[in-house]
This record gives sequence, structure tokens and C-alpha cells, in this order.
Amino acid sequence: MKLPLNQVVGLGTAKEGTSHWWHQRLTAVAMVPLGLWFALTLPGLEFGSHAALVAWIREPITAILLGLTVSCLVYHSWLGIRVVLEDYIGGHGAKVVALVLSSFAHIFLFAVCLFSILKIALGAAP
Repeated sequence: MKLPLNQVVGLGTAKEGTSHWWHQRLTAVAMVPLGLWFALTLPGLEFGSHAALVAWIREPITAILLGLTVSCLVYHSWLGIRVVLEDYIGGHGAKVVALVLSSFAHIFLFAVCLFSILKIALGAAP
């Protein structure tokens, strides 16, 4: 008679948890200076002025830092949502569907944000 424990002994772990944990922490650490930069820069802009915002995004360093901020935020969000979905959705099929939809939503969000930043930074008409 085989016990369920006998079927998994020797297989080891998936070896994915540590990498996921480190990525989550690294993106959180990266968001500290990026978030401070963003929070300290915004008050200096003219409130409600579309032209001032476009001029600010057209500065090369601003466009680069905004791209990095969006990248870190979206990746960090994807990692966190993935853990929540894996932990709290019971059925295998529902879990797979939720993970795929979450991945597509995060990719779409990243693409829209990056496209918007690049469009403004590279001189598209306001």
C-alpha cells in the first residue's frame, strides 16, 4: 500500500518560492526612491495644467524614471496578485483562468502606460 507521503518523498520543493520572494522585495525596495521622486516632484508642477504635465514628461530623465516606476509597480502588483490568487482560489481550473487573466491584465496595463509615456516623451502632439 502506497501512502500519499511516499509519492512525494524525494521530489523536493518547486524551488520557486525564494526567487518570487526576492523579486517581490527587490521591487518594493526599488519603489522607495522612485516613489519618493514621484511624490516630491508632482507638487512642483502647475496644478491642472496639461501643458506643464506634458512638458515634464518630455524631459528625458522624467520619462526614464516614469518608465522604471511603471515597470516596478506593475511587476510588483503582478507578483502580489499571483500569490493571492494561488492561495485563495480553490479549484485548479478556476485558478489557472484567474492567473492567466491577471497576467494579461498586467501586461495590458504595462503596455498602455509605457506607450503613453513614450508617445508623450517622443514628441506626439498634446
